[in-house]
Amino acid sequence: MRARSAPVVAIVAGLAATGLAFFSSAGAENTPTHDGSKRMASAVFAGGCFWCVESDFDKVDGVIDTISGYTGGHVAKPTYKQVSGEDTGHYEAVKVTYDPDVVTYDYLVSYFLHHVDPTDADGQFCDKGDSYRTAIFVANPEERTIAEADIAAVEASGVLPAPVVTQVISADTFWPAEDYHQNYYIKNPIKYRYYRASCGRDGRVKELWGESAATH
Repeated sequence: MRARSAPVVAIVAGLAATGLAFFSSAGAENTPTHDGSKRMASAVFAGGCFWCVESDFDKVDGVIDTISGYTGGHVAKPTYKQVSGEDTGHYEAVKVTYDPDVVTYDYLVSYFLHHVDPTDADGQFCDKGDSYRTAIFVANPEERTIAEADIAAVEASGVLPAPVVTQVISADTFWPAEDYHQNYYIKNPIKYRYYRASCGRDGRVKELWGESAATH
């Protein structure tokens, strides 16, 4: 990382819930494997610093695993140095593996939006550059429908001071980041907490979303 109105909401949320009920398990591969175990589903989100996105999603019930990595660009097997140089087209992203019987894709999208600044077209918090922009990488039409509906619901609520610029992008190859980036917040708790605080991530999220960030 680089150092350094209520009635409208209720109406839109109700319409989204009604219209998308049958999509709630989008992205799930919830069929038994040959040994009888259940397959998990996966989703990919780009929300700036992948250390932070990984940490945020690890707090969600039903999330089984998170992997930091790169996606959306034109370079195979990119390195952190290449991606941070802003010439690969890749985003810093996190692949979230989850149990669709415990948490829905719809919930994960809403949770993601409420833990980033979806109005920032230049990056996230103190990290600026194309690789730090927000995006939701969708694997199928059902995921796209849910992601676009959740963004529309946020826009209709009027809670944010500017339009949502988070993109919904067709999923591409996900390249895991170097080992030292995985679970960074666990391996280096002091450095991670300092980075997160100094970057202003939590302060900006609270400023934008208020108490709703804590409930999503």
